[in-house]
Amino acid sequence: MKNEQQFKNQHVLVLGLAKSGEAASRLLFRLGAHVTVNDAKPIEENPKARELESLGIKVVCGAHPLTLLDEPIDFIVKNPGIPYSNPLIAEAIQRGISVVTEVELASMLSEADMIAITGSNGKTTTTTLVVEMLKNSGKEPLVAGNIGTVACEVAEKATTENIIVTEVSSFQLQGTENFHPKVAVLLNLFDAHLDYHGTKEAYGHAKAKIFANQQVSDFYVINVDDDYVVKLAEGVKGTKIPFSTTTEVTDGAYVKDHVVFFKDEKIIDQAEITLPGKHNLENILAAIAAAKTMGAHTDQIVQVLKSFTGVKHRVQYVTAYNNRKFFNDSKATNILAAQAAVSAFTEPVILLAGGLDRGNSFDAFIPSLEKVKAVVTFGETKEKIKSAAKEAGVEIIKEALNVEEAVPVAYDLSEAGDVILLSPACASWDQYKTFEERGDKFILAVEQLIQR
Repeated sequence: MKNEQQFKNQHVLVLGLAKSGEAASRLLFRLGAHVTVNDAKPIEENPKARELESLGIKVVCGAHPLTLLDEPIDFIVKNPGIPYSNPLIAEAIQRGISVVTEVELASMLSEADMIAITGSNGKTTTTTLVVEMLKNSGKEPLVAGNIGTVACEVAEKATTENIIVTEVSSFQLQGTENFHPKVAVLLNLFDAHLDYHGTKEAYGHAKAKIFANQQVSDFYVINVDDDYVVKLAEGVKGTKIPFSTTTEVTDGAYVKDHVVFFKDEKIIDQAEITLPGKHNLENILAAIAAAKTMGAHTDQIVQVLKSFTGVKHRVQYVTAYNNRKFFNDSKATNILAAQAAVSAFTEPVILLAGGLDRGNSFDAFIPSLEKVKAVVTFGETKEKIKSAAKEAGVEIIKEALNVEEAVPVAYDLSEAGDVILLSPACASWDQYKTFEERGDKFILAVEQLIQR
């Protein structure tokens, strides 16, 4: 680790005890900081808090009292999910106290170069592709962040021989001041998380912080097909590595005559890529750009692209049965993600969709629904999606109680050659704790269907 002495005797308030809060608390305590942990869950229901307290860390649970700010505080490490409207956070900012997320600690402490990847959609797939490309090329990547170990834990153990590859969200990036990846990747930007950020401009500003501290020796990988991404990257000091599915960007990654290139080097014929869909082609181009920039070998990149079938719950190929293919895209918790999934297929699609009702309409989904053969709806939004499907002219629309019941209904509607796709366009919390649980239920239901 580098810079570890700077935390000795610092007074730090860690707000929120999810994985990142616990990891930050333990790390800062080991580095000699005076740590206070504050979590909304009462101490008697909070085993993590009790464990930290047993180590000698001060713990305050059950509420977020403003009196915590009357103690000496050098900075606050905030759980990314806690909004800036939280009274304690708002008051801290008013008092000029620095508020960061734990990825800031990771960046400050890591001896390894970092590739940071963000965007509204495609982060996990791109991150996983980069890791596999580097690993196959004999590098020593460490995956961190939302799909791996908490970033500051990884940074504590990383050496100059490693490359940290981390997926970062707008929530995490907003809480950064000195965050400095060697390679920063911005995939795309849609209207998302506006309940947290307030406006698309604020959301975009948070995403753009991935570039804020880059220097001329750094690199930034951007989607030049996305005008807003291009705008956000204006004035970045690093070397631009563009990617595009529509334009021949000879200083980056692009597609020409159904062949993928990087800086005029042929990488792979598009037909040889296993992962379906235009949105995944964008992810692939971004991954190639980042991996090649950090020394990945072309032959190993090709091997990954010929074998990679997707990240679990993200247009994940499950199985084929009676000449029907099943895909699990439970991570599609918004309309944009579901639109991308539907557009990935040329085959007729039986779509399973529905979930938590957040009050939005599904009018924007109608053009994509026009392309599907049948829709099976479930959850709180089933009537809204049914209405959108009717408006789109979908002739076959059925209801199911949940995902488990939707699978056999979809199968009975299908014919040989069809794709049965779970891409809910909604969050899962009306019926399932997580999108992962929902996807796992889908996979189990497919297995049971085959066995019946």
